[in-house]
Amino acid sequence: MTKTVSSASPTIPPSRETPLGIADRIAAIRQTKMAQTAEKQRVVGAMDYDDWALILPPENRREMVQSVSGSGVAINDVLLAGVEMESNHENGGFYGAAVCGANFRRLLEAHPPYVDPASTLAGGYMANFGSYRKHGWNPDIPVPADLQARRKKYELVGAIGATQHFCQDLQIGLDLGWAGLLEKITAGRAAYPNDTERQALYDGLTEVVLGMQAWGGSAAAEARRLATTEPHPQLRDNLSAIAEMNERLVTEKPATFREACQWMLWFDMAARMYNGSGSLGRLDVLLTPYYERESAAGTLSDEEAVLHIASLLARDTAYLQIGGPDPQGRDVTNRVSYLILEAAHQLKIPCNVGLSVGDGVDHGLLQRGVEILVEDRLGIPKFLGVDRTTEGFVRNGVSAEVARGRAYSGCHWSALPGREYTLNDCVKISFGNVFDIALRDMIDTEADPSTDKLWAGFERHMREAVLATAESIDFHLKHMKGVFPELVMDLLCHGTIEQGLDASDGFGGGLEHYNMCVDGCALATVADSFAAVEEHVERSQRLTWTQLIHHLDENWQGDEGERTRLLMRRIPRYGAGGGRADAWAVRISEMFSEVVKEKTTPAGFCMIPGIFSWANTIPLGGVLGATPNGRHAGDAISHGANPDPGFRQDGAPTAMAVAIAAVQPGYGNTAPMQLELDPGAVHGEQAVDNVVNLIRTHFEIGGTQINLNVLDRDKVLEAHEDPSKYPDLVVRVTGFSAYFASLSPEFRQLVVDRILSES
Repeated sequence: MTKTVSSASPTIPPSRETPLGIADRIAAIRQTKMAQTAEKQRVVGAMDYDDWALILPPENRREMVQSVSGSGVAINDVLLAGVEMESNHENGGFYGAAVCGANFRRLLEAHPPYVDPASTLAGGYMANFGSYRKHGWNPDIPVPADLQARRKKYELVGAIGATQHFCQDLQIGLDLGWAGLLEKITAGRAAYPNDTERQALYDGLTEVVLGMQAWGGSAAAEARRLATTEPHPQLRDNLSAIAEMNERLVTEKPATFREACQWMLWFDMAARMYNGSGSLGRLDVLLTPYYERESAAGTLSDEEAVLHIASLLARDTAYLQIGGPDPQGRDVTNRVSYLILEAAHQLKIPCNVGLSVGDGVDHGLLQRGVEILVEDRLGIPKFLGVDRTTEGFVRNGVSAEVARGRAYSGCHWSALPGREYTLNDCVKISFGNVFDIALRDMIDTEADPSTDKLWAGFERHMREAVLATAESIDFHLKHMKGVFPELVMDLLCHGTIEQGLDASDGFGGGLEHYNMCVDGCALATVADSFAAVEEHVERSQRLTWTQLIHHLDENWQGDEGERTRLLMRRIPRYGAGGGRADAWAVRISEMFSEVVKEKTTPAGFCMIPGIFSWANTIPLGGVLGATPNGRHAGDAISHGANPDPGFRQDGAPTAMAVAIAAVQPGYGNTAPMQLELDPGAVHGEQAVDNVVNLIRTHFEIGGTQINLNVLDRDKVLEAHEDPSKYPDLVVRVTGFSAYFASLSPEFRQLVVDRILSES
C-alpha cells in the first residue's frame, strides 16, 4: 500500500466551535510550507535555485542523490525509493518518447498522495523525474568532436540537452481536461498509422495522461479518507469538496474557478516534476472567465478566490504575469490581476509574480505592487517593461499582435504560450572567457599590443563563440526528441499532438516559432577590464602588457600584485556614469547583439540576444582566471547587466537604471536590473511614489525588467552569519526568489555584496 503524506496544519484549531477565516487558512498553508522548507534545508542542504515546493517523501520512501544542473549547479535531489525505471540502453539509461512516458507514469502511479486540509486544492510533489535519468545525453548521438572542443574552449553553457524554458498554453488543458487530451492524442495517432516515430510519441503522451489521471485519483481518495477523521467541520467539508472535485477532474474539464486552479496545479506540478518547468503564464487572463461568471452568479467571493489562488501559489513558485496588453494592445488588467497580487501578499512565501508596466497598463496595478513590495520586503512582485520588450520582439520579424501575445514565464523571459520554442535562459556565452582568450591571443601574436587590437580579437572570438552556440542549437533541435522529449509540455502546445511532433523538433516544425535565446554575461567584468587596460596600460602606461599578463597568471599574488590589482580598479567603473567603462559596456552589448542577429543558425533558426547570468555567476566565474578589472581567478563573474558591487560610492539607483537601460540588446529578450534598497531609503509618505517613478523612468529610457529587493542590511548580515535566525527571510536572488536560509554561503555572499554596495 502506498504511504500517504498529509499536513495537519498546526495553526488550525481542531475545536468545532472555532470558525476559520480565509486569513487563518492562508496562515496555516504558509506555516506548513515553512515546516516543509525547514526539513528540506536540514536534509537536502543548499538550494541555489527557485524555491521549488517539493515535499520530502516519507522517510521510508526517501533516497537522496546528487546531480549537476545544466548550468553546473550541484543539486542534492530526492528519489522516491522503490520506483524502478525501464531502461532501453546498455548504459542503463532511457531515451525517447515511449520509454520516457512509461517511466514518468511509473513515478506518478507510485507517488504518495498529498492533501493539506487547510488548502482548497489537493496535490504536492515529492521527486524530480530527472533524478532518475542516470545518464544524460544519448551516447548513440555523439556531439561532433570539433563542436565539443569549441564549446569547451569558450566554456559555453547550453543548448545541447537543455529542457523546457518555453511556455505551454494552459487554455488547451482548461478547454479539454485529461480525457479530452486523450481523445486528441487518439485522433492524432490515427492520422499517422504507419509512422513509427510518431506512434512512439503518441505512446509517450498517452502514458503521461494516464499517469496524471491516476495521480489525481489517488489524491481524491486520500481527501475522502481524511474527511472521515477530520474533527473540524469546515475542514471536513473542504476535504469532501476536494475529493469530489478531483474525482470529477480525472475525466472532466474544469468548470469552476476552483477547478481551474486545481487543474493548472496538477499540470504545473507534473511539468516541474518531469523536467523542472514551472510556468502559469498569464494567470489573470486564464482565470477571468471563471471569475466573472461565478462572481456575477454570487457563487464566488473575492476572499474565496484569493484562497484558491494562494493554494495554487503555495505548491509551486510558478512564474506568472499579471496585466499587460492583449494581442490588440488592450490592457487585460482586471479584478483578478489584483486578487493574484493580494494572494501573494497574504501568503508571503517565495513566488514569481511578474507585474506589467507600460503606457497603456493600469497605473494602479504598479502602485499596489510597489506598496506590497515595500510593506512585505520579499522581493515580490517583479516588474516587466512590456512596451520595450514588445517593440524589441517585433524587430525579429513578427507582428505587434504576435509580440504582445508573449507571456512572462521564467527568470528573465517571456514566450508565446504553446506556439514558441525558445530555450530561454539556458544558453550562455561568458564575455569573460571570450575576453581572456582574445587577450592572450593578442599577447602571443602581436608585437605591438593595443586596446584596439584587443577589441578586434574580442569581436573575432565572439563570432566564433556565437557560431559554436548556433551549431549547438541546431544539434539540439535535430536530436533532442530522441533523447528526452518534452512530453508534458507537448500536451498543451499547438501542433505537437496534431502533427505527432515533439516541441523540441525544430527540424520537423513541431511549433510555429523557434526563437532561440542566446544570453551574454559578465558584462561589467569585461567592460571594467577594457577600461582598466585602456587607462593604466595604454594611456598612462603604469604597467606593460607583459606585466599585466604576469599578474593575471599569478592571480595578483604578493604585495606588488595587490598594489597592481588595486590600481586596475581605480577607474570610473561601468555604472558610474559618463566614463569609459560605460562606453565599453554599450559597445560590448551592441557588438554582441549584432553578431547574434546578423545570421541565423546554420540550419536557419532565429537567435535572440539577451544579457542575463542567472545562477551561472559562480560556476562561470569558477572556470575563469583573474581579469584586468581586479577580479581574482575563480571569483564570480558580474551579475547579468548590473554593474559590479561598489561601482560608485553612493550606489545610486538612478545611475544604475541609466547604465542598464543603455545596454539593452533590443530584440525582446531582457537585460534585467537587479536593485537592492534599504528600508531607510523607502520610508515616508513619498516612498512608494519614488519607487514607482524609478521603475517607470527605467522602462521609459529603455529598460526591460526589474528585480527589486527591499532588505534591511543588518538583518541580512545577521541571517548570513546564522540563517536559522530568520527562516522566513525571502530575497529575489536574481530572476527567482528564494528563502535566504536555503541558499549556499557562496550565493548568500553574492546577495550580501550587492546589499552592502547599494544600501
